[in-house]
Amino acid sequence: MKPVKLLPWLISISVAWSSGFVYNVYFGGLIGWHRKTYNNKVALAANIQAEKRLIFVGGSGVHYTPNSEYMEEKLGFPVFNMGLDGKLGLDVILPLALEQIKKGDLVLLIPEYLLLLDDDGIGTISFQLALATNHLNLVKLSPKEFFENIWMLGIPGLKPLVKSGVDLATKGYFDEYFSDPITERGEPTKTWVRKSKWWPMTVDQPVSEYSLKSIAKFKQDVEAKGGTLILSLPIIYGSNDEKTKENVQKTAEQLAKIAPLIYDQETLNIWTDSNLFADTHYHLKPEGRLIRSQEIIKELQPILQKINP
Repeated sequence: MKPVKLLPWLISISVAWSSGFVYNVYFGGLIGWHRKTYNNKVALAANIQAEKRLIFVGGSGVHYTPNSEYMEEKLGFPVFNMGLDGKLGLDVILPLALEQIKKGDLVLLIPEYLLLLDDDGIGTISFQLALATNHLNLVKLSPKEFFENIWMLGIPGLKPLVKSGVDLATKGYFDEYFSDPITERGEPTKTWVRKSKWWPMTVDQPVSEYSLKSIAKFKQDVEAKGGTLILSLPIIYGSNDEKTKENVQKTAEQLAKIAPLIYDQETLNIWTDSNLFADTHYHLKPEGRLIRSQEIIKELQPILQKINP
């Protein structure tokens, strides 16, 4: 086929890919909402000028869990939620959070088991958000993997496209995770509710060596900026089977060697009332967020007293 005849096809492919890229990264795609949420949180965190702040770090299990405004009122200093999405992986979540840390900050890292059990620090959307936020240096890919990921960013999935079209036609706006506005303390204004049947989550293995090394490195980085790292086990709607409890206990023992660790030593942060959870085993309803926030405040007190006797 002659180059002249190929030109219309190449133009059509370029236009289609560019349109898909804009949709995925800047408009109605999931990465676009992640990008917007991240940028909003960065701007909001920068507005909090205080000698001491409590900064939550983690995935969506952090974003959809505490009540920062309540905690701020009880603690007497600013609290901000820097939770993003566990599918980003620790190699992206931790460096992005680190950029927002200032001298005097208390950093409460609550990694979901998705992150704790991971063995390479890279999640399913790490590259996409790193590209969208100009942090490509955080994701190491071979040339082949790089171009494959770039290509896929220009191909929106059929299901998201259909959902976006339906949302726009029926509601007049897009309705997706992280598409809802966030508060001045970085928290969601919408609660997603589970429609399918609940089942208790199990933890099949303890924390990975890779995650331990990543968290230990993060502790050094936080302290280098004048902050203090505190760790916590995540809250889950989980099973009380012996294997789960054993793996959670082993995880707690390893994390406690890195930094102060807070959790309920009786329940191991395994909650058994599904009515407190919204749509996943990590996300809480408003009443669950209040209970969780009260627990965190209580567990933080001994640590706060050591830091500021």
